Amino acid sequence: MRVLYLGDIVGRSGRALVLEKLPELREKLKLDLVVVNGENAAAGFGITRKICDQLLEGGVDVITTGNHIWDQKETVQFISQEKRLIRPINFPKGTPGIGAGIYEAGRGRTALIINVMGRIFMDPLDDPFAAVEEELGRHRLGQTVNFILVDIHCEATSEKQAMGHFCDGRVSFVVGSHSHVPTADAHILEGGTAYQTDAGMCGDYNSVIGMEKEEPLQRFTRKIATGRFSPAMGEGTLCGVFVETDDRSGLAKRIEPVRLGAHLHGAFPEL
Repeated sequence: MRVLYLGDIVGRSGRALVLEKLPELREKLKLDLVVVNGENAAAGFGITRKICDQLLEGGVDVITTGNHIWDQKETVQFISQEKRLIRPINFPKGTPGIGAGIYEAGRGRTALIINVMGRIFMDPLDDPFAAVEEELGRHRLGQTVNFILVDIHCEATSEKQAMGHFCDGRVSFVVGSHSHVPTADAHILEGGTAYQTDAGMCGDYNSVIGMEKEEPLQRFTRKIATGRFSPAMGEGTLCGVFVETDDRSGLAKRIEPVRLGAHLHGAFPEL
């Protein structure tokens, strides 16, 4: 299978770029599945029904999220009906929505997508490792599903790396989100799982993690909040990760970063 994961979409700049580039990406990379993190898609905070529909209609197959999932009040109302939008699996039982799902991919394949949130410097949710273990106990890579992706949304690099090794050999791909800066460690782990600590963001990199610079700088230098954070509206850069897996085992054969846009050095897989 050929899968593209795109990092956190931040505001209008990120949305516009993803919707513009995705048809071309699907064709050039011959993609079977596209997963994006959409938790910052609505003005940098959460996701609305309208934006969710735009992304799904624009060629996205599954939308993962994170700690900003409930920033838009309407999300609570529609997330239980839209199974292609998932929230971290380790929210307490009874939380609306689902944290994992099985989705149809190209050529009759199936993919299990798991979204989980870390706990270091984040909200103290249920144990992310136990939650992922429970979900993996229901499925077997290469037998019940053809592909398994784990999006670990968290702050600490160590926690993301630990999740990669925890899942190694049992899933196709573990990728980190939330930090908004792409890491340079895309590789295949010993057991055959593709891994990258953070995919980066889809948004304007002339910013502070996607936000206009003035307010973050004010808070860092003077410790005074003078306004709200607003997404930077300049030219966006698309950041993500491309993974190709073995058809029989579901383990990774290839992982490469994808970067298209104004501010970062470009990267694009050659088929």
